[in-house]
Amino acid sequence: MTGTKQAGVDRTSGVALWRQIADDIRVAIGAGEFREAGKLPGEMALAERFGVNRHTVRAAIAALQTEGIVKAKAGRGTEILSDIRLKMPISRRTRFSSGLGGQARRPETAYIASGEAEASEEVAAALRIAPGTPCVTLETLGLADGIPVSLAFHTFPAARFAGIDEHFRRERSVTRSFAAMGLADYVRISTDISARHADEREREWLRLTPGGIVLEALAINADLEGVPVQYSRTLFSAGRVSLHVGTDVEL
Repeated sequence: MTGTKQAGVDRTSGVALWRQIADDIRVAIGAGEFREAGKLPGEMALAERFGVNRHTVRAAIAALQTEGIVKAKAGRGTEILSDIRLKMPISRRTRFSSGLGGQARRPETAYIASGEAEASEEVAAALRIAPGTPCVTLETLGLADGIPVSLAFHTFPAARFAGIDEHFRRERSVTRSFAAMGLADYVRISTDISARHADEREREWLRLTPGGIVLEALAINADLEGVPVQYSRTLFSAGRVSLHVGTDVEL
């Protein structure tokens, strides 16, 4: 192959070759390309595929191993730990644990931090409150069998949900925390999804390597009267989760 590109590698992009290769392999694993073998091709084969040296291939494989996607075993090559992405449905009643269904033996949501903040213009518009209105903020980490798959930043109007973060620390569930505060049910009224590279803090929490991609979902939940109760920004690891939007939710 001539030119500056080979097998998805762009030598003029300014992005490290090992990072591009790791991204390409991650996508190939998600597409099931290596499913039959259960492991990656050897270093020499990958070096030839991407037109690079073995050192660059090793750096890419090391990054994927850090993410928990593959595991290099002496004498056995590089085994694929999982080539199946978790499918997270986005519907009128999106819930993390139930959304994973039987895909994970142990789905859980961990507490990271919480606090108070005044509503920004973006948050105020989503929650239909005035800018500067006091709100409760909550950061959570979604895990499937101990592997981080989502990082979420939630905002609730403090006038109605002061203390919801304390409920979450006990319940480890936004749904159960709402119930503890008298909101038995709520629905998704909008979800906006985009993809981008994760920043340093996001990579740390989601155990991604530089160049890792996240799917960013901006969501608004409301009570059954249509009053917004929660605005969330959730980052899903694109290599571990695919989002499936139902026809009953507005985008």
